[in-house]
Amino acid sequence: MRFRLPIAILALTALTACGGSASRLNPFKWFKRSAPAPVVSVETPADPRPLVNTVLSMQIESYPGGAIVRATGLPPTQGYWSAELVPRPVDEKGTLVLEFHVFPPVGAAAVVNQQSREITVAYNLSDIKLQQINEIVVQGGSNARSSRR
Repeated sequence: MRFRLPIAILALTALTACGGSASRLNPFKWFKRSAPAPVVSVETPADPRPLVNTVLSMQIESYPGGAIVRATGLPPTQGYWSAELVPRPVDEKGTLVLEFHVFPPVGAAAVVNQQSREITVAYNLSDIKLQQINEIVVQGGSNARSSRR
């Protein structure tokens, strides 16, 4: 009983140390909010599906054991399907490019409103993979969004 209080105080002290700006242990400091990024030119596509026209948003959500990259794209019409974030190899600067690929509609498709055309996809990254990554870029056809550590 008398050991619980000192152990609790030590645990709280260690936990508050993760809040420092230099700490890499705090998962809330792993990646910043996404920002517009230049489009990366790719000689050979990683997937035969075309890229989504516009990447509207990108978030990186941490969880114990890794992180989930979630992106929302906007194709020109409704009916696009089988969307996926396809990874390119991590470059020497630690940048991971995820290409946002999606199949176009089979037939003619309507253009109603933006909300009905938005497509959201996610990609899982383990802590081991994240160790070599400093920046994550989600690539669309006309734009890209990125987030840095």
